[in-house]
Amino acid sequence: MLDAVVATRWLDSVQRTLEPWPWAYTLLVLAALALAAWLANFVTKKILLRGLRKLVNRLPGHGAGNEGGNNLRVISRLSNVVPSMVIAAGIRIVPDLPPELVAFVIGACRAWAVLTVALAVSHALDAANDLYERRPDARNKPIKGYLQVVKIIVFVIAGLSIVATLLGVKLGPLVTGLGAATAVLMLIFQDTILSLVASVQISGDGRVRLGDWIEMPSQNADGDVIDIALHTITVQNFDKTITTIPTKKLVTESFKNWRGMQEAGGRRIKRALYLDQHSVGFVDAPMLAELQQFAVLGDYLREKQTELQQYNAGLQAKGMAAVNARRVTNLGTFRAYVERYLKQHPGIHTEMTLLVRQLQPTTEGLPLEIYCFTRSTAWGEYEGVQSDVFDHLLAILPAFGLRVFQASSDAMLMAGQQRLAAEE
Repeated sequence: MLDAVVATRWLDSVQRTLEPWPWAYTLLVLAALALAAWLANFVTKKILLRGLRKLVNRLPGHGAGNEGGNNLRVISRLSNVVPSMVIAAGIRIVPDLPPELVAFVIGACRAWAVLTVALAVSHALDAANDLYERRPDARNKPIKGYLQVVKIIVFVIAGLSIVATLLGVKLGPLVTGLGAATAVLMLIFQDTILSLVASVQISGDGRVRLGDWIEMPSQNADGDVIDIALHTITVQNFDKTITTIPTKKLVTESFKNWRGMQEAGGRRIKRALYLDQHSVGFVDAPMLAELQQFAVLGDYLREKQTELQQYNAGLQAKGMAAVNARRVTNLGTFRAYVERYLKQHPGIHTEMTLLVRQLQPTTEGLPLEIYCFTRSTAWGEYEGVQSDVFDHLLAILPAFGLRVFQASSDAMLMAGQQRLAAEE
């Protein structure tokens, strides 16, 4: 009490001393108020915040590499309210200031406090999202889009509160007055509303998750999803470029998600060898002897010969000509070889569909399609297995008397030259 009396007498003496200069005392009080605000900010951030940081670092889950992150950003933002409260409380005691100026400063301090609280809430939502993403199932159901909606609502309310504070009106009537502008606001925020609906659908049915490989040609997107937000989904393409897709596009337009392939554990090979139809023929005795040396064809050739011998014996018993007899073809034997080769290949998933089939002949030749799945879904390993399979098949074709067809092939010309050379 005695200190307060002493301070009051000292201020009175200072005021009497500065009476010849009317604004000197006012400026002195303003400087003291600014100093008090600075000291409040200094104490809050340098002492209290430092103490809170040390306390947070001692909590479980906060090591040397984690100093609280967004949690401390929330506290730091809230600490900015303290100097504004000091100024709002002290501006009233500054003498000789116009009432309008005092009211404006108080309103500005309150508006700053509202904005600071809104920013703190935003950081708190970021902290909640960071905490949620540590959960194992966060990849399947991200909440970032919902939190962004909450941020929009918080900042809209904060903006209305700031306007009401600066205009000196109550928030309720201001919000009521905006009811007539609802249609305009919906028109302005139609993309946000559509994106929110799309985010709910995407999160609900899990059609897109972080880390998914999606392909959307209409948006030039072909890569991994690295971020799912309210308005956009970010894709890092395989050429390392970044594509942003409006969230609503994933509901209104078609796209391909390769997650099913990755979860199934097998990636499809669907490629054809185009064979020259002129090279298809029956297997004669010398070629049959060579083909019997292939270990994978041993059982097939024995079963096939037994089957054909029984059938042809029946034809002979009926007295039919030998032209009606069935014989082994090089193409049929090659199909059997490819099927057995694939079943023994360590990179082929034998528990999934495996087909070696002929397609409709075209002007490009006779397509022999290989339809199977690799055990690895990784791009590099998949391409390696596929290349290994077709390298081998292209190299082994001549052993079956078959040739591949290609538009610029000179194989027929070379074969004719060889025949002429042999005749000479």
